[in-house]
Amino acid sequence: KWILEHPDALIDLQKSYLRAGTNILYAPTFTSNRIKLAEYGLQDEIEKINRELVALSKEAIRKAKAEGWIAEDAKVFVAGDVTMTGRQLEPMGTMTFDELLDVYREQIRYLADAGADLLIIETMMSLQETRAAVIAAKEVCSLAVLATITFETDNRTLYGTNPETAAVVLEALGVAAMGANCSTGPKQMSEVIARMAAVSTVPLIAKPNAGLPKLAQDGSTYYDMQADVFGEEMLHVIRQGASILGGCCGTDDAYIREVTEEVNGKVPLLRRPSGVRYLTSERQTLSFSLDDPFLIVGERINPTGKKKLQEELRNGSFSLVTEFAVQQEEHGASILDVNMGMSGIDEKETMLKALDEIANVTNLPLSLDSSHVDVLEAALRKYPGRALINSISLEKVKFEPLLPMAKKYGAMFILLPLSDEGLPKDLDEKKRIIHTIMDRALELGMSKEDIVVDGLVATVGANKNAALETLETIAYCKSLGLATICGLSNISFGLPERMYVNTAFLTMAIASGLTMAIANPSQRLLVNAAYASDLLLNKEDADVRYIELMNEQKERGETLAVVKKDGLQGGDIKDGAKAAGGQAPGVSAEGGSEQALRLAVLRGKKGEIVEITKQILEGGKKPKQILDELLLPAIQEVGELFDKGTYFLPQLIASAEAMKNSIEYLEPMLLEENTGKEMPTVVIATVEGDIHDIGKNLVALMLKNYGFQVI
Repeated sequence: KWILEHPDALIDLQKSYLRAGTNILYAPTFTSNRIKLAEYGLQDEIEKINRELVALSKEAIRKAKAEGWIAEDAKVFVAGDVTMTGRQLEPMGTMTFDELLDVYREQIRYLADAGADLLIIETMMSLQETRAAVIAAKEVCSLAVLATITFETDNRTLYGTNPETAAVVLEALGVAAMGANCSTGPKQMSEVIARMAAVSTVPLIAKPNAGLPKLAQDGSTYYDMQADVFGEEMLHVIRQGASILGGCCGTDDAYIREVTEEVNGKVPLLRRPSGVRYLTSERQTLSFSLDDPFLIVGERINPTGKKKLQEELRNGSFSLVTEFAVQQEEHGASILDVNMGMSGIDEKETMLKALDEIANVTNLPLSLDSSHVDVLEAALRKYPGRALINSISLEKVKFEPLLPMAKKYGAMFILLPLSDEGLPKDLDEKKRIIHTIMDRALELGMSKEDIVVDGLVATVGANKNAALETLETIAYCKSLGLATICGLSNISFGLPERMYVNTAFLTMAIASGLTMAIANPSQRLLVNAAYASDLLLNKEDADVRYIELMNEQKERGETLAVVKKDGLQGGDIKDGAKAAGGQAPGVSAEGGSEQALRLAVLRGKKGEIVEITKQILEGGKKPKQILDELLLPAIQEVGELFDKGTYFLPQLIASAEAMKNSIEYLEPMLLEENTGKEMPTVVIATVEGDIHDIGKNLVALMLKNYGFQVI
């Protein structure tokens, strides 16, 4: 608003940057979104503000050329500048992902209409909010999108995302360039840039501060890195792969001039794609190539044939969903398949809730599995990483909408060689379907690395060549440079002692080049055979992985015996119970409800913790004992996991909220037990809407959990 009342101040400032060598001029629309403008009562002027600020930046370029500050034919672009809103997304906040998309779509539409040459999404602390801005841009305009994220000194964002994950997700979404801004000084930022460069091919942006801020005696903030030092240190980020350079906090036109002079004549680092595939959650990246060790896609989060899971989902409970996620990760799954398809529930709503719940207990990437296109789109839209779609066939109702959807949301997908005619009648038809789907994906701008072909396992009891045909499909796909996957259980349908058939088939498939399989990672015989196959095929580090697995099983007292008790075979998990002497979800064999309470805090089980607390009270434990001996040690364990970098902000908040629910239930009883001693009162505040409000609320919650009176 002030700028619009004093336009010459902005134009003079921007002219100085243009003279210093700026090629991309940011229009000062940084916080010109509806939510931020509402703090000043300016939300109804959003269109005028964005349009006029872009126009002023264009005027600065025109005047700089007319007055000879820069050459008449100089190429300078105006970037519409977009950043975070200050409001938190669900489940940490109250704003839905679609609401955030609406906010970004509105501002970006005005920026595009005003004539911005490109968009810059910057100073983003949340990968999910960055995704929202990129998706919004795709939906309202065709402008190139640049995105830069702010990393903490531990090289993770406030929400726990590392540089590799951010790079994989943003490149898959189709940004024209990406990188980091703010954060630190140039030298410290070079590691972030190097890690992004290792997993990406698009141009990288480095826009660091003039070092880290310092506090003067009078309380003001200053940066002590001089412009010449800043220019010299920018060579560090160039060597690591950055090719778009700028300055953030503490820098001015003198810094840009130094950078321009330092980089003159320098050639950007050449980066080539390596054929490695990447899937991610919000905080962790899984990388694999065609010759890497075999991967397991955990199949357990699927209500088909699981009566207890179906009952829970109908009641709105996700206890078994999270338990299956934890169990499968513990048993070596690299990816988790998530399917919520069943009668009697809203599948879309249940899928979206499941994604939130699973994110609280694991960082593994997910395979999103549904028969309904609208469910898959809703899940892809919300999923805060790079997902695997299970699956896309040549059936018209799936093929036509799902391939563009995979491209839009940057997902990898399983290619299922089925058509409207059903199963392919022979291997040649299967190959034709594979090529048809692959060719269309490549036309849309995807690559072979985005595709995982399902070998389409048939039943050997009905077709004696079923295994041979699948093995040939796997080998053929590998020769094309395509990853492969299969579901194992179909091969043995109708046969006795199916685990032996499944296991033998898996070892043959791995030898033929199988990349991954959808399976139960708790099936010891199956998993051990897979590790042994990798060992015999001399895959990288397979010997160490095999030895470590055997040692882990020995420590847990597991054996290779195939157990035939209560329907268990080879370590199958039944609903609510873990094989090989394990535990039912939420309650350990040792500790009962008390252990369940600890797990409820550790895994942020807000909906279940009150019931567990009641059980412990009924067992004779006093409220103060529950607080002192169970809840406080559990939340301390969460804090230790956070300090180690095992837990991140979302898990920390989920655990604190779960503990709060238990304490609120216990509070009247705790007051009755109180000896009369009052805890101290703490007053805590931050600037309303500031990003640090997250931290303030978390500290307040923790203090309340410890008995302090908090205002």
